[in-house]
Amino acid sequence: MRRFLFHNFRFVFFIDRWIRQRFTPAGGLVLSGLIAAGVFGIDTRQTLAYQLFSLLLALLLLAIISSWFIRQRLTAQRELPKFATVGEPLSYRIQVQNHTDKLQLGISLRDNVKLHPPSFERFLRAKEPGHQKRNWFDNFVGYPRWVWLMYISKGAEIAEQSLPPIPPSNAAPETLSRGEEGLDVKMLLTPLRRGYVDFSGMTFACPEPFGLFNTLYRIDKPDKLLVLPKRYPVHNISLSGCRKYQRGGVHLAMSVGDAEEFVSLREYRPGDPLRHIHWKSWAKVGKPIVKEFQEEFFVRHALILDTFTEQVDGEFFEAAVSVAASVASSPRSQEVLLDLMFVGTEAYCFTSGRGLAQVDGLLEVLASIEACIDQPFSQLYPLVMEHAASLSGCVCVLLSWDDARQHLIQSLKQAGIPLLVIIVSQNPLEIDSEKFPFVHVVYTDKIAENLADL
Repeated sequence: MRRFLFHNFRFVFFIDRWIRQRFTPAGGLVLSGLIAAGVFGIDTRQTLAYQLFSLLLALLLLAIISSWFIRQRLTAQRELPKFATVGEPLSYRIQVQNHTDKLQLGISLRDNVKLHPPSFERFLRAKEPGHQKRNWFDNFVGYPRWVWLMYISKGAEIAEQSLPPIPPSNAAPETLSRGEEGLDVKMLLTPLRRGYVDFSGMTFACPEPFGLFNTLYRIDKPDKLLVLPKRYPVHNISLSGCRKYQRGGVHLAMSVGDAEEFVSLREYRPGDPLRHIHWKSWAKVGKPIVKEFQEEFFVRHALILDTFTEQVDGEFFEAAVSVAASVASSPRSQEVLLDLMFVGTEAYCFTSGRGLAQVDGLLEVLASIEACIDQPFSQLYPLVMEHAASLSGCVCVLLSWDDARQHLIQSLKQAGIPLLVIIVSQNPLEIDSEKFPFVHVVYTDKIAENLADL
């Protein structure tokens, strides 16, 4: 039954969306009156509502037919910022040009983003905010949840803008609204979730003379905007770790931040690489001389994000990602390497610092991370322990405090790695502060306050 209802949600949703796009507020009122008159006017012998039905139907048909004769030729160019942040409204510009010979009046602009209908499995797992307050019928049928998933899938809410009169592009410069290039429109965008917002195009809506039905003129203008996770202020995190040797030599220095420091010159020994030969010294003394290096030791921290949860949508997992993003963007020395470790479709480790990807690079990764719902937490253990020998400290962002997660923390503690463990929780959680003084709980409704106390 639920699967049958699920497959009909899309049809109902897009019919409702089409009506909202095509009919103006006045047209919607006429359409509502048409439906009501049709219901009450079925028996023509008992009521005269059928006459109202005929009048309203004729009016709507006339409005729809008249909309066919409206012609528009408009172009637009979108100027987006590099990044956005969840929940923080931003404005951007769209430049509109009118390629007709007439002044275009009463036009509104809608910037469209792609919708991604959820799968049935995701629909069953998702829990929208406030679902517990709905009645049992809404929770069973699930249409409010499906509408919420469609709303979130957009990635951003963009306010429709009513445009001032748009002059022809070939008009005299003094008649143009803002310069010779056309009309600059300021659009307001509110990011709804992290990840990419996929722009599909733009729609210009122009009502017909009766003001009931819109003529839609669409142009394709694909684009993307990356929305970063929400971040909170975090003080400088100090882990009392020491500098450790990073294996890999010069090649690793170029790829993950290791380096070698020049120490002295010495005579050539069999096996020395040719790139270390000091040619000027060889020319002076008449025998091969090579440069000798000493490998440096660096401070390397790990940021471990727990992605193992059954809640694929909602505030819980998003709170954990926001906490990880806040830690990643917190102040730290440029000489410190930071490894972001997590498990998605496979185990991942991304490194920043010392000329590699900076904080923006880690935030881009966190913006696209997804919950891991089909693997156990133990999949993260080998990835962490593989890098444990080179770590000077570790920050763990966990979603629970069960035996598997405690086992990982105990293993890192036994390896002598300084730890800061942040557990994201929705409910009160008791931790043995004597045994785990480095463990802190962050509640989803007090994230900023709890992070400020770290």
